[in-house]
Amino acid sequence: MKRPAFNPIFRFLLLAALGGGAAAGAWAQTAGSAAPATLSFRIITNDQIGVHVFGEEDLTTVQRVDAKGEINCILINQIHIAGLTIAEAERVIADAYKSGQYLLHPIVTLSVEGLAPREVSVQGMVKSPGRFDLKIESGTTLLDIISKAGGFTDTAQGKSVKLTRVGPDGTPQVFTRDVESVMKGKEQDKEKIKEANMLLEPGDVIYVPERII
Repeated sequence: MKRPAFNPIFRFLLLAALGGGAAAGAWAQTAGSAAPATLSFRIITNDQIGVHVFGEEDLTTVQRVDAKGEINCILINQIHIAGLTIAEAERVIADAYKSGQYLLHPIVTLSVEGLAPREVSVQGMVKSPGRFDLKIESGTTLLDIISKAGGFTDTAQGKSVKLTRVGPDGTPQVFTRDVESVMKGKEQDKEKIKEANMLLEPGDVIYVPERII
């Protein structure tokens, strides 16, 4: 079966998402890339995804993820894949073909044909609030995005930065992080430094409150 040609960045994303750390690392070395060992790539609404089933050319399709987070696969209809990694989505689709008794041992491969914008919002006491693009190829941390927003204002409470994230099931989670102490090099606790450098996901909303004087 002839497979589609992959864009180099997409190919690395797929290798990483499939859990092929060694393979991804080897590919990055071969390509002379400074790509990171792990990425937080997950499928989101409006991504354009190609579905390929080994040995079943008639099942090949390219679909855009709709507002419900679903794509329409041939025979098995609507399948929810938003919020999943490439590897997870491949397993979900393969399981649907198998449980529907359409294929005995389906081998499903997904390709990323087009990416929707991946943005986060930074609000509150930063010098340049607004929406910012995430780096697909390397990931963007909470500390990175505060720096991109110009850093804290003089009245910011940078020790209580709030990050709101909506999960795949629609449930919001709120994280509170001390970014200021890490930025100033005052924090020595490794766990808190890690928390301030948490990787952002598309749709995250970051809010910096005002310091109470």
